Amino acid sequence: MSKLHTFVVLAYKESDKLEECIKSVLNQSKKTNVVIATSTPNKHIDKLAKKYKLEIKKNPNPGKGIGYDFDFASNCVDSELITIAHQDDIYEKEYAEKVIEMYKKFPKATIIFTDYYEIKENKKEYTNTNLKIKRILLFPLRFNRISKFKFIKRSALRFGTAIGCPAVTFVTKNVPEDKFKCELKSNVDWYAWEKLSKLKGNFIYIKEKLMGHRISEETTTTAIINDGIRTKEDLIMFKKFWPTPIAKLINKFYSLAEKNNSSKE
Repeated sequence: MSKLHTFVVLAYKESDKLEECIKSVLNQSKKTNVVIATSTPNKHIDKLAKKYKLEIKKNPNPGKGIGYDFDFASNCVDSELITIAHQDDIYEKEYAEKVIEMYKKFPKATIIFTDYYEIKENKKEYTNTNLKIKRILLFPLRFNRISKFKFIKRSALRFGTAIGCPAVTFVTKNVPEDKFKCELKSNVDWYAWEKLSKLKGNFIYIKEKLMGHRISEETTTTAIINDGIRTKEDLIMFKKFWPTPIAKLINKFYSLAEKNNSSKE
């Protein structure tokens, strides 16, 4: 088994989707390491860890926030490549194999990530308006040779993050340990990519849809949107890319689009 890559399955409370995620990362065409990381240890997680003979990494400082949980997960094992596998999501068989192939070609990359599809009510949705927009924003990153340039990397982040967090693998030697550390609740991934975009190294984009991201009304993100936290945090992030007046204008359209989408559901 290669020690080059590790899936760190980030488990939270008692999810009925956790086992499906574990199965998908164990069923890779190229076998890699798998561990479970959690800030909420419980019998459900213990049972699945025992069933699949997986080590559990328990966060010694839980409760600080989601960004701190992500940083713990991305630093809890010694591995050149680390993928934080969210417990609700699933990975296609070739995910690890394709990521490792690209790493060998671009060892100075900071992150390697794939395209993804959405899972809604247990059905795979390979394209929709949201995914189409993200793929347009990601188009410049298809050209790996220019993906080391700051402008190109940030082009995928100026209008929101087009990079799916669970689709990302970190090249640990090229990124800091405190990638996600912040007080944000909704945009910790966008925050991390913006931070990494200023470092040397490529953002390597694999355009194949090699993982599935589950969309649910019960997710933390949905609750955050409904509470209005998302709009405030979006403005914080837009200001990192645009002058304040333009950032406010983009954020206004962004929040209106979010409300319209919510009203249609």
